[in-house]
Amino acid sequence: MSDAAAPRKQVAAFFDVDNTVIRGASAYHIARALYQRKFFGTVDLVRFAIIQARYLMFGESKDQIDEVRSRALGLIAGRSVAEVTAVGEEVYDTVLELRIFPGTKKLLDEHIAAGHQVWLVTATPVEIGRLIARRLGATGCLGTVAEHKDGYYTGRLIGDLMHGSVKADSVRELAEREDLDLEASYAYGDSLNDLPMMVAVGHPCPINPDGRLRRHARDIGWPIREFRGRRHRVAGRSVKTASWAGAAWVVGLVARAVQRQVRKRLAP
Repeated sequence: MSDAAAPRKQVAAFFDVDNTVIRGASAYHIARALYQRKFFGTVDLVRFAIIQARYLMFGESKDQIDEVRSRALGLIAGRSVAEVTAVGEEVYDTVLELRIFPGTKKLLDEHIAAGHQVWLVTATPVEIGRLIARRLGATGCLGTVAEHKDGYYTGRLIGDLMHGSVKADSVRELAEREDLDLEASYAYGDSLNDLPMMVAVGHPCPINPDGRLRRHARDIGWPIREFRGRRHRVAGRSVKTASWAGAAWVVGLVARAVQRQVRKRLAP
């Protein structure tokens, strides 16, 4: 067969999820729903609040990511994949669907209409990522894979957290399996953590970028898409807005838990 007759490789579009497709952190809303169902307690929330505060003060580090990963895996150990996925379905219907950026959804739909494969690439557990991908009509999801046996999570991870350079490696591996043309493909993300994935394709485009990614994109001439309203742009150009909201929510929960304990002790 001549080169001219060889089938053309497919084009794909890769989307980060948090602050790219969905406003804020999807994991925050999943965690809140799990807490309400008593998957874990207030002490666990306090620990996450401390980790979150360190992130806000000092930025993200590999050690911090590893700590978050190990604690999160510990919280779902022994829980069934079915019940976590069911919680995810409910959270999507009641919260996440309402937080999807219309501009990003329109862009995603345009890629689907053009016949492109569309993949979500996210640190969120792959079961939740696949749920979101299915609801959006996307091809699939590359997400963090938590080990499970006989339908129950073991508390261990398979591979690495889908973050930073791991996103790029996973996109390249997928391109090999699916025969994708990465030079003709697209990638969208909101932070420098998405940069390795974005430079792996021929058409990178930041969506709602944080300050560092915005400066990088301007320096090298990448197009930038901004789908947030003015209020959210002023409030903050990174996940810090969602992080502060999560921290405030945790503080409120802890305060209410302490008040309940005090009332119990004072009751006759």
